[in-house]
Amino acid sequence: MKVILLQDVKSLGKKGDMVEVNNGYAGNYLIPRKLGVEATSKNMNDMKLQKANQEKKAAEQLAAAKDLAASLADKTVELKMKVGEGGRTFGAVSTKEIAAAVKEQLGYELDKKKISVDEPIRSLGTYQVKVKLHPKVTADLKVHVSEQ
Repeated sequence: MKVILLQDVKSLGKKGDMVEVNNGYAGNYLIPRKLGVEATSKNMNDMKLQKANQEKKAAEQLAAAKDLAASLADKTVELKMKVGEGGRTFGAVSTKEIAAAVKEQLGYELDKKKISVDEPIRSLGTYQVKVKLHPKVTADLKVHVSEQ
């Protein structure tokens, strides 16, 4: 019997794959547990429409991420920190502080886990920070740390 998988099934296939299985396996395990449906022409057409819709959404998300990356490229975020002798800051600038500053100053909602800082920012100056907006899109953001 041909079955279209609705979820990933170990050692059988991934979601959306059409696989050939025994009638008993399909009727007693896959279909009752909502892991798959019989591969009728209606179900196959529904899967094609769902895949097309998912591809369209993925393309829109990629385009939105590229637009956001382009708008972040020329922006600078200002952070103020307490400074001791020699221009050394007390502590380091965290990604949480950078995300909060971006939201406050630029109006963009960024996840602090998506922001990567090569070295801890512990002194005054301007730094380049990478922001992962999409699996295929990474943006550079300038962070300027000044004295409070």
